[in-house]
Amino acid sequence: MTELRQTPLHEFHVAKGARMVPFAGWDMPVQYPTGLMSEHNHTREAAGLFDVSHMGQVLVRGESPEAVAAALETVTPASVAGLQPWRQRYGLFTDASGGILDDFMFANHDTHFYLVVNAARTDHDLGVLRSVDGIEVEHVTDRALLALQGPLAEEHLARLVPAVTEMVFMDNRVLDWEGHELWISRSGYTGEDGFEVSLPEGAAVAFAEALLADGAVWPIGLGARDSLRLEAGMPLYGHDLSPEITPAKAGLAWSVPKVRRPGGSREGGYPGADVIGPELDDGPSRVRVGLRPEGRAPVREGVELFADETSTEVLAVVTSGGFGPTVGGPIAMAMLPAGTEPGSTVFAELRGKRIPLTVTDLPFVNLHYKR
Repeated sequence: MTELRQTPLHEFHVAKGARMVPFAGWDMPVQYPTGLMSEHNHTREAAGLFDVSHMGQVLVRGESPEAVAAALETVTPASVAGLQPWRQRYGLFTDASGGILDDFMFANHDTHFYLVVNAARTDHDLGVLRSVDGIEVEHVTDRALLALQGPLAEEHLARLVPAVTEMVFMDNRVLDWEGHELWISRSGYTGEDGFEVSLPEGAAVAFAEALLADGAVWPIGLGARDSLRLEAGMPLYGHDLSPEITPAKAGLAWSVPKVRRPGGSREGGYPGADVIGPELDDGPSRVRVGLRPEGRAPVREGVELFADETSTEVLAVVTSGGFGPTVGGPIAMAMLPAGTEPGSTVFAELRGKRIPLTVTDLPFVNLHYKR
């Protein structure tokens, strides 16, 4: 059995009573003694601190920023060349069939690009990037990554780094804290305002303790991170995203801008463009939607969905599901046939019974970003 990797904050989590679980090859905190529900609500109401150091941090350099952007556009349908310095975007790696190999964030750091990729896909994504001619790819392994999320995130990060008040959603800055270089983005994966902070691993515990010092910021585990992203209608790789799912089916058409679609000035040139482009124009056969199950029992990933109470033909399968503390009930996502109207009903097979679920728009909660 492969030994689990530990983030620079591992002992910090243990000392705070976190329940540790294996996740993508890492030993990670799933919750603290405060409990998942309290952690979720505290992030929505105040501020929560997440250790996301397991995610892959990657620097990409080349002859010029323009050359790097052009090279990256051969492996993603995102507009890399259109990203201004010190701004960030969401991107996808795709395959020849138009399926999604991973999702990631990328930022233009003026002289180079900075990417954050999923932990379970880091090695894969490094392989994709290193297959591209003309760029230098560095896997950054000596930095931690923290996410501070919630309506009070700015107030508490500004205690340590005052310049973050000047940032808006998807801004990136390189700032200083006690002599340590911080790479800060105003972003996150909870639907709340917040920041992600990359910093030298040796400074991570002190920085985390400084954020938690007055008790207003709580440490938050992976359990609440998942319920927060689900309420925000955000897909998770390996669940709502996979090589069998195209950007249009995933509800991510917005991540492929017009300039990269058929007729655009930089159309195609990425894996699966001949599938992805036409599907974006014509519309997919099915698309990711929200579901609100009746009752209090969560409908989890993998549960089969049916058009009515008697149908034997599986309509779809739940890709993510759980309880939404802010919503006050169970929520789920699935890819239903295109044109399925919000307000319509589908049925889940749960413990031998058919449970009705109402189709809803995404997200389940309002998103709060500083624009």
